[in-house]
Amino acid sequence: MMSARWALLGLLLTPPAIAQAAPAARPSAALAKAAAKTAPAKKPPAKKPAAKKKAPPPPPVIAVPFLPDVPPSEATQRVADWVLQSNDNGALPYAIIDKNAARLYLFNAKGVMRGDAAVLIGIAVGDDATPGIGGKNLAEIGPAEKTTPAGRFIARYGVAAGGVRVLWVDYSTSVALHPVVKGTKEEHRAERLASPTPDDNRISFGCINLPIPFYNLKVRPMFRKKGGVVYILPDTKTLEDVFPRLHVQPFLSHSAPPTTLLP
Repeated sequence: MMSARWALLGLLLTPPAIAQAAPAARPSAALAKAAAKTAPAKKPPAKKPAAKKKAPPPPPVIAVPFLPDVPPSEATQRVADWVLQSNDNGALPYAIIDKNAARLYLFNAKGVMRGDAAVLIGIAVGDDATPGIGGKNLAEIGPAEKTTPAGRFIARYGVAAGGVRVLWVDYSTSVALHPVVKGTKEEHRAERLASPTPDDNRISFGCINLPIPFYNLKVRPMFRKKGGVVYILPDTKTLEDVFPRLHVQPFLSHSAPPTTLLP
């Protein structure tokens, strides 16, 4: 009797068995088709941009030889050959001034001629500067002292009287290379520069005067940063007296190809 009660009580206390969950219902074919229609379409893979074609290289620049307006003298040609073959100018541009021809020939650092122009030079013939002339006032300089000295000079830009920047050829003797100055009315400096002969180009106190356009467009841009070398040919001395290294030029000429810089 007791066992039956306890058995009955056990049935009452025992929770009903949890029914096994039914598997989830599969979506119908119609629902799947509708879902497929609403799903975003897949984008096709992006195409790689086509490689850009490289532009063909520019054609090589053919240097046209510069032809001077006035053919250089034999002395100028000789000094130009020596400077080129010996690399006497180092890495600097340079100018060769022929006093007898009253002409300047301008070269870049590689020895290629870039221009030529007439110049005005000292009124007196001579290749040496008077000692102490750099400390004199212009009014104290006599006619015989107004020479443009010959030689090899390292030219640098600096300040002259009045705060004007000039290309000093020889600061100690106050010789500079600069654009032509107006001067006095009687000097006619501009007319002298424009004349077809060098006979009237001796008028300065010793400085070298150049046409303004030539100086501004060619000389100043080339010498502005590092300066350069100025070779002034003599008019009374020999080339060897002024440039002793010319004695070895014949030996350099045999070992180096001839220059074609000057026609």
